[in-house]
Amino acid sequence: MAVTGWLESLRTAQKTALLQDGRRKVHYLFPDGKEMAEEYDEKTSELLVRKWRVKSALGAMGQWQLEVGDPAPLGAGNLGPELIKESNTNPIFMRKDTKMSFQWRIRNLPYPKDVYSVCVDQKERCIIVRTTNKKYYKKFSIPDLDRHQLPLDDALLSFAHANCTLIISYQKPKEVMVAESELQKELKKVKTAHGNDGDCKTQ
Repeated sequence: MAVTGWLESLRTAQKTALLQDGRRKVHYLFPDGKEMAEEYDEKTSELLVRKWRVKSALGAMGQWQLEVGDPAPLGAGNLGPELIKESNTNPIFMRKDTKMSFQWRIRNLPYPKDVYSVCVDQKERCIIVRTTNKKYYKKFSIPDLDRHQLPLDDALLSFAHANCTLIISYQKPKEVMVAESELQKELKKVKTAHGNDGDCKTQ
C-alpha cells in the first residue's frame, strides 16, 4: 500500500529534531540524498513549514523548495521599498494546512467569489483556479496525494473568498489522516535538542 510505503520511508530516514521558538523542527535525510525539513507547532503539532532540497547532477546542494508555509519572509529583507510595494499588489500563493484539510491561500485577489472557478483536473492530477474575467489562472498539485498514490476527488474540494484572499480547501482523505497520526507517534521517538537560532539544522 502506497501510504504505508511513504510512511516507511519517513521512518527509515535519518532524522534530527530541534525544539526552538515554540516549534519542533525536524530534518530528514533520505538514502537517495534528498532532504526534507518540517516545522510543527510545539503545542498543537500543526504542520507550519515543509521544504525540500535535492543535490544537483554534480552533487552540489540545491536551494530549499518550499511546499508548505508562508513564502513572504524568504528573502524579503533584500528587497528595496519599491519592490516590496509592487509585490504587495501581485497575487501571493501559499499553502497553510489545517488538521483536517490541505489549504491554500491566494492573497491580493480582489474579485468577488462568483468570478472564481476551482476544480480538479483528473488527467493532470492537479487543481485549477481560473477567473471568468481571465485576470488570474493557477494550476497546482497536491504532493501528499501523489506520495500516497491517492486519487483526487472533486467532492473534497471547496473554496471561500474574504479580504481579497481566495482560500481553497481540500479535505484530507482518511489514509492521509492515519499516516500523519502515525508520523507524529514516530517523531516522539526522535531525540529532540533544545537550541538557539544558531543551532537549527533545517535552515
